[in-house]
Amino acid sequence: MSNPVYISVVMGIYNGAAHLCETIESVLCQADVGLEFIIVDDGSTDPLAIQILSDYEKQDERIRVITKSNEGLTKALIDGCEAATGRYIARIDNGDVMLPERLRKQREFLDDHPNVAFVSCWTEFCGPEWEPLYTHRVETTVDGVDICPAKPDTFPVSGPSHHGSVMFRRKTYKTSGGYRYQFYFGQDWDLWLRLTEMGLFYACPEVLYRARLVPNSISGNNRVRQEQIGRLALEAYWCRQQKQPEMEILQRVAAIRPSSLQQEQAKYCFGEGEHFVGEVLRQNGDKRCLKYFRQALQRNPLRINTWVRILQASRIEKSV
Repeated sequence: MSNPVYISVVMGIYNGAAHLCETIESVLCQADVGLEFIIVDDGSTDPLAIQILSDYEKQDERIRVITKSNEGLTKALIDGCEAATGRYIARIDNGDVMLPERLRKQREFLDDHPNVAFVSCWTEFCGPEWEPLYTHRVETTVDGVDICPAKPDTFPVSGPSHHGSVMFRRKTYKTSGGYRYQFYFGQDWDLWLRLTEMGLFYACPEVLYRARLVPNSISGNNRVRQEQIGRLALEAYWCRQQKQPEMEILQRVAAIRPSSLQQEQAKYCFGEGEHFVGEVLRQNGDKRCLKYFRQALQRNPLRINTWVRILQASRIEKSV
């Protein structure tokens, strides 16, 4: 490689060809950084996604594709971080983009603040076609903050705006134990809680990451399970503080996996994601909300609240 590798960008993917090129390009266009881009193909079955990865790997020496059988995002991230060679590891999710200055600014802050364990930034959340929804602004002091939970049953007072917005030292990641395979869902907060035990947290006070909210995504369909795992991650944190073993908690976490019953429950919830995107757009006065409300009704014609929102949104369309 022409430049030293200071940052390893790690991404796990499963299919998702539609937005893959856009995500990859946002990484390759990062300014003033030496990087490698490790993409873990978690058993994709989409020939187009596979071809895109192959083409990019041939065209740019900074890209390294790891192909494996499908085991879920957590195992993909474990493999990707294990293969990383950079001083820092940064994350991104397929479908999202990072702004050109993101890696440089986060790296410079970590360079100047050895007591900070991990950094994030503000994240702009957008609809499937980059319709602006809202911005998650994380406030920290200029030198970072201690976000360790104050007492049991309370989460950290602050934290990353998005899983993909985070950067941390590879050495710190390994010392903390890294991503843990038991966390099929919600692997990020388990790691953040262990990183908080090793140093401060900082968020760059500007939008450096844009996240695309896609209806019926993994996060949307598994929100209840992610919340359950989040509580277990917190239990594990307090076990560590009290020098108690975590094994029983990790066994409970490991039992939370996708199942046919959960997939049926997800089907029952079809329309939730479209309705959410439509409602945020409606509150923003954006007439594009109607498209998502109509999509929600196509999935679930019995959603009364969506019918109500369509009537309310029609007034926006008439007033524009």
